[in-house]
Amino acid sequence: MPAMRQRLDLQFFFALSVIGLFVLAGALGGWLAPHDPAQQDLAQTLKPPAWHPEGDASHLLGTTALGQDVLSGLLAGARVSLLVALCAVGLSGTLGVIVGLVAGYVGGWLDALLMRLTDIQMSIPFILLAIALIGALGPSLGNVILVIAISNWVAYAKLVRTETARLRERDFVRFARLCGTPWPALFTRHLLPNVLNSVVVLVTLDVGKVIIFESALSFLGLGVQPPTPSWGSMLADGRKYINIAYWTSLFPGLAIFIVVLCVNYAGNWVRLRTDPRSST
Repeated sequence: MPAMRQRLDLQFFFALSVIGLFVLAGALGGWLAPHDPAQQDLAQTLKPPAWHPEGDASHLLGTTALGQDVLSGLLAGARVSLLVALCAVGLSGTLGVIVGLVAGYVGGWLDALLMRLTDIQMSIPFILLAIALIGALGPSLGNVILVIAISNWVAYAKLVRTETARLRERDFVRFARLCGTPWPALFTRHLLPNVLNSVVVLVTLDVGKVIIFESALSFLGLGVQPPTPSWGSMLADGRKYINIAYWTSLFPGLAIFIVVLCVNYAGNWVRLRTDPRSST
């Protein structure tokens, strides 16, 4: 058992280090990027990575069909993907927690109404909802964040509602209610701290899913629009040339894979560490 716990800790710290590197790359991408990610140079079209015989040391990971530097695009895309993930998870988590707290504590017809709304939301496929909303609002970074937040809040609402309905019958909550504690203080001092562990676990597991969502929207042309680079749009542009220039889609795909994998490892570690029923 200690060996398994030690292995999980090592995986967590390795995953956290990789995530930290991507966050740092996104934050400092403007200074680290060797070229302007939006700059086109048709004289450098589809240059292979530097280790190829035809490669150029000034373009370490090669160039795209428009002569844009792949490495610079990856650095700029990291900022977009991580920004969307953090903002969308923050918005959806906040909305879901509020709905879950109100539904679980008040109960009755309000609980039934809010839970039916979450059921309706869950029955709508994400892609269909995204196409409808972005078709009405227009594709942009802010609208991508809004669409993902609207699509993702129900998981938080369901989780927090279940936890709150269980907690409202506990003695410390009843005592606080008998003492005349106002409901905002009751929520923030007694209910929210007791559901926060579950919410944090869901957040860590949700970040990777949101990155996939953003990449899928950008891949379909519904996400962040050019000239702002994103991993999904780079992947979509590179798929046309995958037979002759694999690097244009390989490296954006690897970036998505590595970040999502590391985020899931970190989320799994948090889940195991905060679950009292876990033997690890």
